[in-house]
Amino acid sequence: MRPTLCRVRGADVPRFDRYMLSQLMVLFGFFSLVLVAVYWVNRAVILFDRLIADGHSAGVFLEFTALSLPSVIALVLPMASFAAAVYVTNRLMGDSELTVVQATGYSPWRLARPVLWFGVIVALMMSALTHVLVPASVAQLKEREVEISGSVSARLLREGAFLHPGPGVTFFISDITPEGELRDVFLSDRRQDDREVTYTAESAYVVQGETGPRLVMVSGLAQTLRQDTRTMSTTVFQDFTHDISTLIVQNPGGTLRPRHLSTLDMLTRPEEMAKEVGASVSRILEEVHGRFQQALLGMVAALIGFATLLTGSFSRFGVGKQIVVAIFLLVVIKLVESAVTDPARNNAALWPLVYLPSVVGLAIAGAVLHLAARPFRPSRRRRAEGMPA
Repeated sequence: MRPTLCRVRGADVPRFDRYMLSQLMVLFGFFSLVLVAVYWVNRAVILFDRLIADGHSAGVFLEFTALSLPSVIALVLPMASFAAAVYVTNRLMGDSELTVVQATGYSPWRLARPVLWFGVIVALMMSALTHVLVPASVAQLKEREVEISGSVSARLLREGAFLHPGPGVTFFISDITPEGELRDVFLSDRRQDDREVTYTAESAYVVQGETGPRLVMVSGLAQTLRQDTRTMSTTVFQDFTHDISTLIVQNPGGTLRPRHLSTLDMLTRPEEMAKEVGASVSRILEEVHGRFQQALLGMVAALIGFATLLTGSFSRFGVGKQIVVAIFLLVVIKLVESAVTDPARNNAALWPLVYLPSVVGLAIAGAVLHLAARPFRPSRRRRAEGMPA
């Protein structure tokens, strides 16, 4: 059973704060778990289609999904804080617990204190993610993508399928024996404009050379078609070695980006970091201050959800309209965030605009709390006038 809230003055008020904060944290953990699971599974399906289809192992898939987890958590924490604040406030109002506390004279400003502490805790969690975990995981993920993009075993050694590891290249293997022998190999190289070379072999082996992997084909035929003369020449060979490292197109996305850099480096050396990643100083400043802004959004979302529900009257039918209004206010904040992104990225002097969504959100929360704290709203005044003196 939940503790009674009849005694709320003096030493019992912090007890109510702890009670409400504990409820917020429990529901925050629940909604975070649910949302992370939904988003993570959705991203894992995309990774599964991309990695397993390219022939990578399940271990690589698990590694990639684990590295994507911090980004998913940072994405859903503000939504989880909003959902927790709305759910807890609605339940306290439905159980008349907030009614008892407000009847003692405590204003919505005073009731918002545990929600504010909850928002600070969420902001600290978000700060750890945006400043440390997410940049490190994204950088590691990009590094692993570059490493596996040139994997011969993943990109070429797949039996029974026509593969296209690069433009103008087609490769086929009918079977791979347990000893590593490739059976019935077909390789078409059309990368040169003036000629097309097609190799067929009864068997082949992949060996590691000094400069990269080699394909040693045994008992095969090489057909060369010259486009200018439209003539074909054939060569029968007993064994032939072909450099296949050039057949695979490497992932060009190995360069650093602003999201890979540390917060301290971007704050202290923005010009150097801009040169290192090939971006403008304004882009660096927008990225680093955007990390602080993301942490503040968790606190803003919780305050807006709590304040908006307090404006509703205590009804058996719930506060559905207030919840819709709270969601609309969050949409407004996201619209403000979208509006200030391009100016902040194009002009280094406008980096304070990055914090405008949080400023607007705090102003909205304050205005809504002021509205909820008005002692003589029209409905209350009418009820007071109908009471006998």
